[in-house]
Amino acid sequence: MNIYNLFKVSLRAVANNKMRSFLSMLGIIIGVAAVIIMMAIGQGSKENIRKELSTMGTNLLSIRPGADMRGGVRQDPSSMQTLKPADYQRIMAEKKYVTNVSPEVTASGQVIYGNNNTNTTIYGESPEYLDIKLWTIEDGECFNEEDVHKAAKVAVVGKTIVDELFGDNIDPIGKVIRFKSIPLRIVGVLKSKGYNSWGMDQDNVIIAPYTTVMKRIAAQTFYSSIVCSAITEELSDAAIEELTQILRDSHKLKGDAEDDFTIRSQAEMMETMSTTMDTVTLILVVAAAFSLLVAGIGIMNIMLVSVTERTKEIGLRMSVGATGPVISLQFLIESVLISVTGGLLGIIVGCSASAALASAGMPSSVPAWSVYVSFLVCVFIGVLFGYIPAQKAANMDPIEAIRHE
Repeated sequence: MNIYNLFKVSLRAVANNKMRSFLSMLGIIIGVAAVIIMMAIGQGSKENIRKELSTMGTNLLSIRPGADMRGGVRQDPSSMQTLKPADYQRIMAEKKYVTNVSPEVTASGQVIYGNNNTNTTIYGESPEYLDIKLWTIEDGECFNEEDVHKAAKVAVVGKTIVDELFGDNIDPIGKVIRFKSIPLRIVGVLKSKGYNSWGMDQDNVIIAPYTTVMKRIAAQTFYSSIVCSAITEELSDAAIEELTQILRDSHKLKGDAEDDFTIRSQAEMMETMSTTMDTVTLILVVAAAFSLLVAGIGIMNIMLVSVTERTKEIGLRMSVGATGPVISLQFLIESVLISVTGGLLGIIVGCSASAALASAGMPSSVPAWSVYVSFLVCVFIGVLFGYIPAQKAANMDPIEAIRHE
């Protein structure tokens, strides 16, 4: 009997037991759909995080106070005071692979205008900070170097600050707000960026000259961090090496002395987040894949029942010349038919569900390879779990099979 005739016989056998075949497929459908949805959510989340991080500049470099080892205990970086104005001046004088540089001093508290107030964070920066973080002024202008030199009481604010303090139809430019009793005149409003992947409102921000925040608000002589931008993303590693050497020289660190600062690139952060999301996605996919294992066992169980029910049919076919391999192939084809059909339906369900999640605003993107892998896995399951029933049918004695009641 040729393959075409075997396929027709197998298809007829599956069609004659529609409900049983569908229930066997159901496990495959659910398993494949679950795997695709998990992969889609993981891929979508990873792409969303990359997109969010890229909005802050792919060539961004961040220098933070190092976690010093004292008595075997690593200190809290926020308590370190290793970044000084002299470091900023030296970076500005010696940089080659770095373009924009901004010292950063931050403080959190309540900002007030009239009877309105809201909690926010103020960032003390240089005018170059907007270019580093890819901020755009929508209304007004940014403060300048003269404002930095004079520690002027001026600020640029985000949309959330405007909405919370002024409401609609009020131009905030020129208005004076108070942060921890320090008056600040608004000179510009930032273009809205909305919420990021971590649920943080990027528009709830005030940016002022770093000298103003250092002297008038935080009352400190050191920087919380220094943010820079490499000339290009490809030169980020060279820029890190350059900054490391400048700061080690500035801090007079000799030989194998541990750095008292930490430099991170945006590319490194993106890679770290991608690795984390890959791990989470893998865990979810493995959990979903167990349903495929259960579905495969279900197919094997149904095929064993089918072999038992069709014992007499198998005996008759053997008596008229069907060989063991032919009988075995027939049952393997039936098993693969059930598995692959369930897999195709599962792919349709999974892709449709992923598209629905994406339209609902949830990050979801189906990687093409997940569809191919799901299909191949279904073929593998059909062969693997159909083998034992197929061998049981092939090894039957024709005489005993015909006598079977």
